[in-house]
Amino acid sequence: MDKNQSRLRRARQTRLKIREMRARRLTVHRTNLHIYASILDDSGEKVLVSASTVEQEVRTQLAGKQGRGGNIDAAALVGKRIAEKALAAGIESVAFDRSGYRFHGRVKALAEAAREAGLKF
Repeated sequence: MDKNQSRLRRARQTRLKIREMRARRLTVHRTNLHIYASILDDSGEKVLVSASTVEQEVRTQLAGKQGRGGNIDAAALVGKRIAEKALAAGIESVAFDRSGYRFHGRVKALAEAAREAGLKF
């Protein structure tokens, strides 16, 4: 079993629990260069809101910084942005799906920034 399969196996349990609760889910995906966050409806099929370091507005804010999309500062910016978009769409609380990633580093920075911006989970 390789690293990605192990991560997906861990993520499966979390997603089953969230589906059981019938809650909207804030899901995170990270690569070496970028981090992506999206909020899915309770069935898990439709994306309601999304934010990532690929978006043009985020790229301009990160333009002068080193590392750009693959660091904690970029993750915090995406967390703040996803919370603002969610609150504008009328979404106040979500369940956090870290997709099998450990809760530290960029994933933790995204989650804490989203909480500080007013999203409850």
